[in-house]
Amino acid sequence: MVSNASAFGRNGVHDFILVRATAIVLTLYIIYMVGFFATSSDLTYQSWTAFFSSAFTKVFTLLALFSTLIHAWIGMWQVLTDYVKPVAARLGLQLLIVVALLVYVIYGFVVVWGV
Repeated sequence: MVSNASAFGRNGVHDFILVRATAIVLTLYIIYMVGFFATSSDLTYQSWTAFFSSAFTKVFTLLALFSTLIHAWIGMWQVLTDYVKPVAARLGLQLLIVVALLVYVIYGFVVVWGV
């Protein structure tokens, strides 16, 4: 049995389930945000900060951010392992992607909890 330290899940089935679960979370988050925009008659700074001051919205946004991280990592890992054959280039690209995704999540965390 070959193990792969680069994959997010333990095997292809776990990755498949993680991608589907994160897609559901992201879809629900999009519906939640579209609902906010559809029901808000006037989008102002005050309405936006009031919306994001809700603990539910903050937690749901962070869940969506983590879902994006997982979803993007699995997708990019699959693309890179399929199309980038030199190991050094693939590992370098994977490192760049991991750093970018972690920066996005950390920055998102700071923004969401800063409101």
